[in-house]
Amino acid sequence: MIVSIDHIVITVSDINKSIYFYCNILGMEMNEFYSKSDDTVRKSLKFGNQKINLHKASNPYKPNAQVAIPGTLDICFLTEKPLSEWVNIFKNNKIKIELGPVNKTGANGPIVSIYIRDPDKNLIEISNEITN
Repeated sequence: MIVSIDHIVITVSDINKSIYFYCNILGMEMNEFYSKSDDTVRKSLKFGNQKINLHKASNPYKPNAQVAIPGTLDICFLTEKPLSEWVNIFKNNKIKIELGPVNKTGANGPIVSIYIRDPDKNLIEISNEITN
């Protein structure tokens, strides 16, 4: 039985732009790790107990997705920070809000979300769980 996601991979066109966005705007932490399987040092983003590995589109690590191209990710991040604070962060950084706040259904119940795009135009959903 599957119990959780250990990590996901984002294929990016510019690792530095992606690190800036995910770390300086969304508050994740950049980490480097050594991969014995191909003798390389890779970069990842950490937040909570989660990890996102970054692969360069020009030279993705093997194995990789069949169609590993930037801009194909659609992901939802849960946050405890009120969406009103996120709206201000995005406005201050000139990041367009595509949609929201709107009510949606998350993995464990109702959420309220706003949608933005990362540097590669991946769709990023930032959500608060709705509790009664």
